[in-house]
Amino acid sequence: MMRRLIIALLVAGLPASVAAQTIGTNSTPGQTPSYTMRLNSQLVIETVTVKDKKGNFISGLTAKNFVVTEDGVPQTVRICEHQRLSNEVATMPAMKPSEEDITLYNHLVRTQIAPEKPGSTAYNDRRLIALYFDMSAMPPQDQERALTAAQTFIRTQMTPADLVAVLRFNGGSVDVLQDFTADRNRLLSILETMIVGEGQGNDESVDDSGSADTGAAFGQDDSEFNIFNTDRQLSALQTAAKMLGDLSEKKVLVYFASGMRLNGVDNQAQLHATIDAAIRSGVSFWPIDARGLVAMPPLGDATQGSPGNVNMYSGAGMQAVTDRFQQSQDTMYSLAADTGGKALFDNNDLTRGIVQAQHAISDYYIVGYYTTNTAQNGRFRRIKITLNPAQDAALDYRRGYYAGKVFAKFTEADKERQLEDALMQEDPITDLTISMEIDYFQLNRAEYFVPIIVKIPGRELALAKRFGTQRTLIDFVGEIKDEVGGFTVQNIRDFVNPKISDETAAQLAKSPIEYDTGFTLLPGRYSIKFLARDDETGRIGTYQTEFTIPNLNKVTTRLPISSVVLSSQRVDLKDALFNVEKGKQQARNNANDPLVQEGSKLVPSVTRVFRIGREMYVYLQAYAGAPAAASSTTSATAHSAAPPVKAASPLIAYVSFYHDGKQAFASRPLAVTPLPTSRLGMTPFTFHIPLNGLAPGRYQCQINVLDPTGHRVAFWGAPMMLVQ
Repeated sequence: MMRRLIIALLVAGLPASVAAQTIGTNSTPGQTPSYTMRLNSQLVIETVTVKDKKGNFISGLTAKNFVVTEDGVPQTVRICEHQRLSNEVATMPAMKPSEEDITLYNHLVRTQIAPEKPGSTAYNDRRLIALYFDMSAMPPQDQERALTAAQTFIRTQMTPADLVAVLRFNGGSVDVLQDFTADRNRLLSILETMIVGEGQGNDESVDDSGSADTGAAFGQDDSEFNIFNTDRQLSALQTAAKMLGDLSEKKVLVYFASGMRLNGVDNQAQLHATIDAAIRSGVSFWPIDARGLVAMPPLGDATQGSPGNVNMYSGAGMQAVTDRFQQSQDTMYSLAADTGGKALFDNNDLTRGIVQAQHAISDYYIVGYYTTNTAQNGRFRRIKITLNPAQDAALDYRRGYYAGKVFAKFTEADKERQLEDALMQEDPITDLTISMEIDYFQLNRAEYFVPIIVKIPGRELALAKRFGTQRTLIDFVGEIKDEVGGFTVQNIRDFVNPKISDETAAQLAKSPIEYDTGFTLLPGRYSIKFLARDDETGRIGTYQTEFTIPNLNKVTTRLPISSVVLSSQRVDLKDALFNVEKGKQQARNNANDPLVQEGSKLVPSVTRVFRIGREMYVYLQAYAGAPAAASSTTSATAHSAAPPVKAASPLIAYVSFYHDGKQAFASRPLAVTPLPTSRLGMTPFTFHIPLNGLAPGRYQCQINVLDPTGHRVAFWGAPMMLVQ
């Protein structure tokens, strides 16, 4: 970990030549002048385990025995402390908390781990174990199993050297139920009073060939909601790791959850940020799968209904269940492997996972130095530690860290370089929350227009008073790469500096800032990395994902359609908040962008949350193919004229909403004839749907497009939410 040390020196009685420089200041005549000098230095702490060939700890080393280099530059070791940890176990009888304990501890919930006080020895020769319960990722039976395992460890396995903290995440904030303590009665009281069943409602819902048949309408899975659920879980882990970073000693975080499944690559930025925060804080994750050893019947267990599709007979359903289960463990494995921990899977003795984490911390040295590289550039710095004199020993320590970043003193060149470095480095910055929607619309046989809409919560942006008005400057930078070739195909560099009135500023706290742009791409697999920076505070958010532009020309078994855009607003192109592109590029994108119609732009709803009482817009394109010629002729006069074209038959589409497996709304069928000038047979559909009369809650939006002449059909579905 890295700390900033600020030392203030008060200097009095300076020579007269120095004191004369205070003339003109508001000081009392005859008063002794005082000066404040600030010295900033960065203290880097490393925990080093030194063992010989036989695996025995080597004791008796001092600061002179450690040789430390940072990026090849020698550093002077200022701190060297030996932490001696006991492994003696003392059991204690079972106990039940009193009503007084329950009332007391429920009022002691905090949001921070208390940092070490200067000169304090409270954590010397102590093993720090944080028990972290992700209640949002565990059903009640798994919560009960995890709490029982923690109680068993405290009663039977806890040693005098152990200090245990209890943290909880229930979908909202990370709560510190108990700071590090050796009081086992207190810890058991906290665990006994935790409510089994809290934090529910944030778990993932899946819809694949192995999920239960609920009788609901056709639709894709809930990835739009699951993406944010997984990000919240990872962000909470990142918060917990940062809390523990204030302590110099080695820390282990025992993570109880019923798996964590990434949604493709949409959560990669937050996963990397969480792992990097743990490494920077000297925290190792020890995930424990609270499900234990799971038997997976081919048709599912008693907790859900059996699947009702043909995949239950072919084995595809069972394969989907197995894949989903394996993916949920892969993420936990990555968290452990990348931070120096170890995951416990497929074992009903969950206490064993805590004991493994406990035994992982044996005697070690705390080695500290003040780095000679004081640049706050956010770059990775490599650390190498050896022994002097050289010995045949194995050293286990953190191999590097990311430097801090100070934005207030950046020049314009520094700010530009910061964005470039943030785009290049593997450590994603997630200070700002970013969500993104990527759509595609076919332009011709080869090219597709890809509009990109980005949303940033307005409450996260700082407003500054400038020239009597309020403004907020947001910088954007990004790149799109071809996943096959690995080369960059498009770049993004833009900024928004809208004027915000007092009325708009008040609304900004409740609504997001939106940015949109667009590109022309060929079919293929791509990846995008996009950064947004609040130029008032320097906070940066990162969004990265992979996406595919399909080749609709090869779609023959069904009717090819574009992306479906759900929206709740149209904005005038002159609106400064959305009209951020300038000149020819803006005109070219507006000409290609099908969301621009009659001087206004349809703004996609990235999160697909809509308010009752407002109107909802649905837009998509279907591609029926070029109209067929009615006949051909070989006469001489026919060669100079185009053959007659057969009139295209209209396509039919309608929109339906389903709630709790029942149809709650159905629009009137809309018949649209393909555009006669389009060689693709492009058929645009625009729906205006009033949301009056519908109850708040989650719905499944389903769209059906029919081609009666070609006997083809297209389906599309996605979850959405209605709020008051």
